[in-house]
Amino acid sequence: MDSYHVIGLMSGTSLDGVDLAYCNFHYGKKWSFEILKKDFFAYSDNWKTKLQQAYNSKPEDLENLNEEYGSYLGQLVFDFIKEHKLKVDFIASHGHTIFHRPDKGYTLQIGDGNAIAKECQFPVVYDFRSLDVSLNGQGAPLVPIGDKLLFKKFDYCLNLGGFANISTQFNEQRIAYDICSVNLVLNYSCNKLGHTFDKDGKLGKSGQLDHNLFNNLNSLAFYLEAHPKSLGREWVESNIFPLFKKSEISIEDQLRTYYEHIVIQIKKAIKKENASILIIGGGTHNSFLIELFKAHKLNIVIPEKDLIDFKEALIFAFLGVLRWRNEVNCLSSVTGASRNSSGGKIVYP
Repeated sequence: MDSYHVIGLMSGTSLDGVDLAYCNFHYGKKWSFEILKKDFFAYSDNWKTKLQQAYNSKPEDLENLNEEYGSYLGQLVFDFIKEHKLKVDFIASHGHTIFHRPDKGYTLQIGDGNAIAKECQFPVVYDFRSLDVSLNGQGAPLVPIGDKLLFKKFDYCLNLGGFANISTQFNEQRIAYDICSVNLVLNYSCNKLGHTFDKDGKLGKSGQLDHNLFNNLNSLAFYLEAHPKSLGREWVESNIFPLFKKSEISIEDQLRTYYEHIVIQIKKAIKKENASILIIGGGTHNSFLIELFKAHKLNIVIPEKDLIDFKEALIFAFLGVLRWRNEVNCLSSVTGASRNSSGGKIVYP
């Protein structure tokens, strides 16, 4: 079979909600795709609290949450399929990341695949990261195989979500890595001002650049490390938040400074002159951030809204297709694992 109808599920670290993308993939001489239906389901305050606090949960509570969250995702899928009367081959779910410590040999994305399958009555591919971590890889980023096979006309593919990650072709190999945190940090500061996020970057734009904080941020050791490398919430809480807490400037000034930090770190990652940079993710809607990219002469390409918001869900659907075909969906050139692999567990209702 060379044509697949798949629902991709994505929940990002910024905890806004769940993206669902119903996609068709077809293989001829190369892969083509279409996003046929899509939807976004914002988390209730209750789910936000549960997912935020899961990091500190006891093992038995985390296991219960894994099951409960899987049932929640499965019900979303069931309702989505029923509403649109969809023909589906299987579901591919990223889950929601609670822990990501590849340096210590573990990663955890909750949302039990068996619970999803039970609710929606379709096969499910899930847990895409664990195999790579067991092969001494970072388990992230996983999107680059999709960038390579679906978006090869761009020099760089940049995602601006909870974290910024980038992928490109270098010496006939795909490389990719996390650059810095984006929305995870911006939202953290905005919450202190009673906002869930910085709409259009207005709060940050109203502040002033603080050179002391700016220099401290840019001096963090992670930015000197060679790829492969990836980031998790743990790193942000240990490295970024303490610098904010020590700083005596206003929240608006912190935001303004952090915006500049994001752009400078991304600019450092762009090695080619006049490179075309496809950008997607929630940060793409932040007009002040886009303004800063342009001020720094970065040649960004902003795609149609469906790709901005649902590219990750699309690519996890595609990772599911590659796993279904038992083909490589995780590149050792990206993660540093001992070999390429086909990651993901397949379960049936």
